[in-house]
Amino acid sequence: MTSTVESEILELEERLRLADLTPDPDFFQTYLDDQMVLMADGDICSYSPKSFIVDRHRPGKAQKFDRIKITEMKILIQGETAIVTCVGNFEGPGGNFGMTFMRVWVKKADGWRVVAGAMSQLDSPAFLVKDQRSCPSRNSSPHSYS
Repeated sequence: MTSTVESEILELEERLRLADLTPDPDFFQTYLDDQMVLMADGDICSYSPKSFIVDRHRPGKAQKFDRIKITEMKILIQGETAIVTCVGNFEGPGGNFGMTFMRVWVKKADGWRVVAGAMSQLDSPAFLVKDQRSCPSRNSSPHSYS
């Protein structure tokens, strides 16, 4: 059974996907927290992630996508916080690529906001490399990856 919080997050994640596809800078202006932190491909972003993301979704500046498919979504609810992980497949005139994402949503007085995120580009579209990605197994040490 899907909880109310999970349903809200699923709806917001779909709206985020559509805001990437359209593009829609207003969505990002509204739902990214002013103090958001972001890691991209392992680097901590030293600039204002919100300003950068909003600007990159303005007409004429955004990358054009014909299709964005989100797969492998997992949502962990912890009180007023939701942690989302997923894989995105982006298709457009510039080619196809895959990315992994992690977003931390927090419910504040004025609604849900993304307060932290991480993204990494995959070498190939995710549907081509799914079996090549790996995570620590339950039997491995916390610092070893199989």
